[in-house]
Amino acid sequence: MDARPLGVFDSGIGGLTVVRELLRLLPDEELVYYGDVARLPYGNKSPETITRFSREIIDFLVAKDVKAIVVACNTASALALPELQGTLPVPVIGVIESGARAAAETSTTGKVGVIATASTVRSGAYTRALRQQREDLDVFERACPLFVPLVEEGWIDHRVTREVAAEYLAPLEHHGLDTLILGCTHYPLLKKVIGEVMGDVVRLVDSGEETARTVVELLDQKSLRAPGGRAPVHAVYLSDLPAAFTGTAERFLGRALPPVEVVTVAR
Repeated sequence: MDARPLGVFDSGIGGLTVVRELLRLLPDEELVYYGDVARLPYGNKSPETITRFSREIIDFLVAKDVKAIVVACNTASALALPELQGTLPVPVIGVIESGARAAAETSTTGKVGVIATASTVRSGAYTRALRQQREDLDVFERACPLFVPLVEEGWIDHRVTREVAAEYLAPLEHHGLDTLILGCTHYPLLKKVIGEVMGDVVRLVDSGEETARTVVELLDQKSLRAPGGRAPVHAVYLSDLPAAFTGTAERFLGRALPPVEVVTVAR
């Protein structure tokens, strides 16, 4: 048993979809979330800058005495985690490996699609992770950058969102996919729209949901579960507090937000 909190971070608030899954699967765990909204998007920054930002946030979370850290950001998982992972004092889990493992296990045709931000697609991280799981996979990646602002605008089931989804996903419909990875923490909010475009034959893999399952496995393997029968206290830290943040964040989290504190981690 280990009562210390779990740390989670993202470049913004999309990682709250991962927090939502962690709260569902691990209701006794306390969570400390950091959203670097002052410096987003990470996708247009260099790998060196993303690694520096990630290191600063990880140091902040370690100072909060977390027992493990979830990098709930596909860009940071792709570009910073490989360099940082061997140097950190606590276990660190990214979102890419978990999503790739689930997709590789469930695909029967061997044809897997990935939709993500442009920077994640450019990194090729999902293709590498999938091929490490199964060399026979055919992987088709597609950048869908407009999904993020549409979700943050709250246009979850909007006519414009459906039109954008149809445009983005049309090239993937001709590859005979049976599995599609939602490779951005914003995209789970668009599952309904994406599922309607892709059809019932394509299984959608939520990398955030799969990451939460990986965290459960890690805590069990290392005997790090929190004791039951308590009311965990969660904390949310941001590098800036945008207008209308609360409504958007609660849409991601699916519940009322804990208290939010603005903290700058930049050195």
